[in-house]
Amino acid sequence: MKEHAQKAAEFIRNESRADWHDEALWFVRAKRDKASHSIPEWEQLRELASRIKDNVLAGLDGYLEQFEANALRNGVHVHWAADAEDHNRIVYGILQKHGVERIVKSKSMLTEECRLNEYLIENGIEVVDTDLGERIIQLKEEPPSHIVMPAIHLKKEEVGELFHQKLHTEKGATGPQYLAEAARQHLRQKFLSAQAAITGVNFAIAETGGVVVCTNEGNADMGVHLAPVQIHCMGIEKILPKAEHLGVFTRLLARSATGQPITIYTSHYHRPREGGEMHIVIVDNGRTTQLGRADFRNSLKCIRCGACMNTCPIYRRSGGHSYGYTIPGPIGSILTPGIDLKKYSGLPFASTLCGSCSDVCPVKINIHEQLYRWRQIIAEQGHLPPAKRQSMKWAARVLARPVWYNLAGKMARWALKWLPRPLLYNRFNEWGKDRELPEPPKQSFKEWYPRKQA
Repeated sequence: MKEHAQKAAEFIRNESRADWHDEALWFVRAKRDKASHSIPEWEQLRELASRIKDNVLAGLDGYLEQFEANALRNGVHVHWAADAEDHNRIVYGILQKHGVERIVKSKSMLTEECRLNEYLIENGIEVVDTDLGERIIQLKEEPPSHIVMPAIHLKKEEVGELFHQKLHTEKGATGPQYLAEAARQHLRQKFLSAQAAITGVNFAIAETGGVVVCTNEGNADMGVHLAPVQIHCMGIEKILPKAEHLGVFTRLLARSATGQPITIYTSHYHRPREGGEMHIVIVDNGRTTQLGRADFRNSLKCIRCGACMNTCPIYRRSGGHSYGYTIPGPIGSILTPGIDLKKYSGLPFASTLCGSCSDVCPVKINIHEQLYRWRQIIAEQGHLPPAKRQSMKWAARVLARPVWYNLAGKMARWALKWLPRPLLYNRFNEWGKDRELPEPPKQSFKEWYPRKQA
C-alpha cells in the first residue's frame, strides 16, 4: 500500500484542484465558526456532550443491554456482530430470508468500514446509495473522501460528465439544480422498487430502544417508509443514555459539520411499520479494543461531524483518499492505526499537531495529543521508516552531547551561508522544494548569551 505522503504528493500535483479543495473545506470551517459563535453556551454544550460520552464509555455494556431490551420490547429484531464479517453475514441473512434482490441505502460510514456494498453485490443483490454524494462516488466507483461530504473532491464539471455517461443527462450540463433533479428522477424508481432499506445510525437511545438518523435529503425516510424491511447498522459507541441528551448532540452535530443550525431531517425509528420488519445490527469491529486503550478511548466519543477534517491543513491539501481507509483526516489517523499499526504507521505523522482539530471537536476529543501518543508508540515498536529511525537515532546522539551539538550548529550555519545553492536545494531536500531555508544567524544563542552577560 502506498504511504499517505506518496498519495498526498499525487493529489497536490494537480495544484488547481488542491487549492480548490483547500478553499472549499475552509469555507465549511468558516461556516462552522459563524454557527458556533451564534450560540452563547457553545462551550458549555461541548463540555456537556463530552461528559455524557464519558458516562457512556464507562458504562457501555449496561447501556447496550438496556437498549437491546427496550428495542426488543418495541418489536425490533436486534443482532450483535463481533466484526465486519459478522455484520455482512447478518445483513445478508436478513435479506436472503425475505428474498430481497434490490436495496436502497442511506449514508453509513459503518457499512463503508465493513465493505457491505461489495459483499452484497458479490452475492447478487443490487445496492443503490441514495445520498447524492454517495451515489456520485458509487457511480464513479470510488470510496468517499469525506465522512459528511463524500464527493467534496469532485468539481461540478466532473459530476456533469459522470451523469452524462451514467444517467444520460445533457452533454456539458453542470448546473447544480439540473444535476440534482436528474439524480432525483434516477433515484425515484430505485426507492419505489426497493425491497429493503439500510441506514446508518447517528444516535441510539438506551432509554427508548430507538435509533436516530440525521440527513439533509430525506433519503433515509424515503427508503424506510417505502420498503417492507428496514435495517439499521450501528457501532456500539453510538449509544446515548436518555432521550433528553439527544438535544445536546443535535445542536452540536450540524453546526460542526456544515454550519447549519440542524440537519433538515432528524428521523426517529422505534418500531417496525405495520406488516414490516425492523432490524438493528450492533457492531463492535475493534471498538472494544479501542475502549481498552486508555490513551485512545476518547476517540470513541466521535459523532462523525467531520469538523476536524475541514480544519486540518494536511487533510485540506492532501485529500481524503490519501489516508487509505474509511475514516480519513485527524480522527481517522487515530482510529486506523489501531486496526493495523504497521500498515498505517504513517497516518499519525500526517498532522502538524497544531491542535485545531481538538479546538473544533464538538465532543472535545484531544485529537492532536492522541496523534502524538501514536507517534511515540510507533517509534517504540520499531515501525518508523529506516531513514527516519536512523536520523532520529543520530539526532538523539548529537542532542545528548554538548560538544557535538555546538559543532553541528556551527557546521549548519556555515553550510547555509557558503555551500553552493544546488547542494542545498535538490531532490534530497524535501523542505527546500517549496520554501527557502532560514538565513543563518551569525552566532548561536549559547555563544551570544555569555558575551551579552560580560
